[in-house]
Amino acid sequence: MRRGRAIILLSGGLDSATALYWAAHRGYRTTALSVGYGQRHARELSCARRLARAAGADWVRVRLAPPWLRSSSLVDAARPLPDMPAARIGFGAIPSTYVPGRNAVLLALAVSLADARGAEAVVIGTNHRDCSGYPDCRPAFLRAFAKAVSLGTKRGALGRRLDILAPLQKLEKAGIVRLGLRLGVPLGWTWSCYRGGERPCGRCDSCKLRARGFREAGAADPALR
Repeated sequence: MRRGRAIILLSGGLDSATALYWAAHRGYRTTALSVGYGQRHARELSCARRLARAAGADWVRVRLAPPWLRSSSLVDAARPLPDMPAARIGFGAIPSTYVPGRNAVLLALAVSLADARGAEAVVIGTNHRDCSGYPDCRPAFLRAFAKAVSLGTKRGALGRRLDILAPLQKLEKAGIVRLGLRLGVPLGWTWSCYRGGERPCGRCDSCKLRARGFREAGAADPALR
């Protein structure tokens, strides 16, 4: 089925890349939106550009520099990243890698772009079951945001839908790996490590969740070759 345009939030990681290819497979004309906000793993943005080109998507990059985001260890390289067993990730306190209001800000940018370009959907790769305990990955947040979008956009005022789609929401990381392989996502081009650098650190939450996902999916991670 040929659909209209979708704006996909593309970080350059495993989840967002799979969400991009999911949207393309569903027949959307895709625009990938990537945001630099001072993240220490800025390498993911070059991955995002490469992934967008491979998927045949338009690529839009935005840069933000709110100084208060340095309260997150994902932005402030002087702060240590969490290092805990994979089984404990997502339980207990919100981790220091939480970036204040990140998904609210990123979704707002994507909705603005969608409203400007007449897109009918915004796609985000969040998955609540396998996230690191971030409150803005919860289904309730996405439902509330979608309601606000229907009330606060030109498209909504005209009675036209602007859907907020989270196709990976109920998947664990292994399910995302399997879906990515099925859709032909070049998973070796994705970057998940919070630390940045030339090779994944293997110790941060994101590396551990990714490693568990590939292991449980019975697949080798091509990014480690």
